[in-house]
Amino acid sequence: MSWHASSRPGREAAETTPERGLEAVAQILRSVPGRLDARIGGLYLLSADGELLELVMTLGAARQFTRPWQHIGMTAPIPVVESVHSGQVVWVGGAEEMARRYPRVAVAMPYAFCLAAVPLVLRGTTYGAVFLLWPAAHPAELSSREREGLDALALSLAEVLAQEARAGRPIRPAPRPAVAEDRSADPLATMAARLPEGVCGIDLDGRLAAVTPAAAELLGEPVERLLGMRPWAALSWLRDPVYEYHYRAAVIGGQPTSFVALRPPDRWLSFQLFPDGSGLTVRIAAAAPREGHPGTPAERAVHTRPGALYHLLHLASALTEAITVQDVVSMISEQILPAFGGQAVAVLMAEGGRLRIAGHRGYPPGLVDQFDGTALTQSTPGVQASTNPVPAFFETREELERLYPDRHETQDEMAAWAYLPLVTSRRLIGTCVLAFAEPHHFDVEERAVLTSLGGLIAQALDRARLYDTKLVLAHGLQESLLPRALPSVPSLEISARYLPCTEGMDVGGDFYDLIRVGPDTVAVVIGDVQGHNVNAAALMGQVRTAVRAFASADADPSTVLARTNRLLADLDTALLASCTYLCVDLGRREARLANAGHPVPLLYGPDGRARALEPPTGMVLNVDPAAEYPQIRIDLPIGTTLVLYTDGLIDTPGADLDQALADLAATLARHGGDPLDRLADALIGQSGQAEHRTDDIALLLVRSVPR
Repeated sequence: MSWHASSRPGREAAETTPERGLEAVAQILRSVPGRLDARIGGLYLLSADGELLELVMTLGAARQFTRPWQHIGMTAPIPVVESVHSGQVVWVGGAEEMARRYPRVAVAMPYAFCLAAVPLVLRGTTYGAVFLLWPAAHPAELSSREREGLDALALSLAEVLAQEARAGRPIRPAPRPAVAEDRSADPLATMAARLPEGVCGIDLDGRLAAVTPAAAELLGEPVERLLGMRPWAALSWLRDPVYEYHYRAAVIGGQPTSFVALRPPDRWLSFQLFPDGSGLTVRIAAAAPREGHPGTPAERAVHTRPGALYHLLHLASALTEAITVQDVVSMISEQILPAFGGQAVAVLMAEGGRLRIAGHRGYPPGLVDQFDGTALTQSTPGVQASTNPVPAFFETREELERLYPDRHETQDEMAAWAYLPLVTSRRLIGTCVLAFAEPHHFDVEERAVLTSLGGLIAQALDRARLYDTKLVLAHGLQESLLPRALPSVPSLEISARYLPCTEGMDVGGDFYDLIRVGPDTVAVVIGDVQGHNVNAAALMGQVRTAVRAFASADADPSTVLARTNRLLADLDTALLASCTYLCVDLGRREARLANAGHPVPLLYGPDGRARALEPPTGMVLNVDPAAEYPQIRIDLPIGTTLVLYTDGLIDTPGADLDQALADLAATLARHGGDPLDRLADALIGQSGQAEHRTDDIALLLVRSVPR
């Protein structure tokens, strides 16, 4: 399928103005309903720095629902961002799939619809993406014709964008996205063609475009007061969020819907909504009284619009993913700040009578840091917001400097600010500052959303600070308990690696040690305590200390593990631990080995073969206080390498343990003759580069060498 020729740039386009270039884009988008039967959509372009997708133009009713996504960070988990990253069409075939793949979008848009996001790429340059929405009745899969149409649409748009860029007039977003709509149709004529009486016509912006006299009489307002108004703004008794929800569901889902509302004091009306590509026709009729209704006039209640509620839910869902304080700051910068058109954010905490900078993004280097340590007795907007639980909004620089004439951030080039107090558990812990490069009008709805958001940010920060405190403690424990360096031992070469998990607190109970027991005797131990938290790190230290103590008593491996097991039982902890313990006789070049439920060691012999040792495996520690741990003897001729490791090296989600162990043995066979550090890197392999590890990894290599 090729797009219509008139929408593609030709020779005449070479002399177009920027407005003509934007009109060429609009012309292409206006043809979408006829070609693809999608009546809602929008065009995003990459920002100059490539950090954002910015909404340039909307199609149909999209302008009403895209406010949370006018500026999107490139880390946001939503379809248009994924399409740009992947370079592929992203198709979401219904509400269930949206909830599964993009839960944030599903929260903010809880309607039934299908969506396609298509990247705009031409000759290796990515310009942005276009998205389209279909009604819920659309099949769950795109047809081949529709995919061809999407490809043709993306190509046509990319060609226009490329030509405008080559001509030195790249299309950039305006403060408000442009609208691709056909205004040639007479709204009243269109409405009348749908239904003849007791009818209103609502355009794609949600405003009443036509009202019949019968409808005006039922609504209780003159036609002239209703025209151009949104129903829930003109009629206070329609301000309950449920009514706007029905409207949005009809527009986005493309399906007729209905509801009943009470017009005070006692008149019930039924509303039937019939959507199409140019808006809604609403049939209004008198309805039978509802029994048992309390009769409270609807106009006494003040409601927040669903758009604001869904916006807030969308942003709140993003904050739930933040773990550390810096995660919270990054989430605000990448997910929240763009949604309001801001350029910079700073999080200030009140601690010990002074302001402390928890984090910031978007400001010039050094600008925010100069306020770290500011006394809370000074008169600055940051101090005021951190000591007073009332938000402050400054729409222009003049407003701010009128209240704070001594403000000395001379390098701050921002033009508007929102200071959001961070209150949690009735405690004021600081402030979040959102800054805007241009003067910014904060309307009532936006102020309400931002104020609510301040409370959510405060809760996220409170959780994150507690997490960071525990993390520092746990890392301190772990660093103090793991050996800083392994001792040098004649006849042995040693190499070790430790990789923390990347989930939870990044700390765990994996440990290893090398203990000089006597002049010609060395103990080698590796173990794994259950869990990834402070408790696991603390218990790991206790186990390591116990093993060292029992090893120093010149006990054999069986005795060391049995005594350690009984000690854990006496500690009254529910955590389990696995352990492998070797006692190496350097003179005889042999070792005795006992195992307490730990992954089996591997051995690389002088003959170049690698195999898994199969010692009799005892029960993991802290299950049965009377458990026994049999031992075996291993020869360690010169050139022999022992590989001890924890289960994080082979036990990964979805992996077959037997196959993983076989692969590890194969890697040892290939690299067993390498220097130990190189062998260690080879055995760690992909795990060392992984961004996500669900478990710690400890690796200890012991090689028998000449004295």
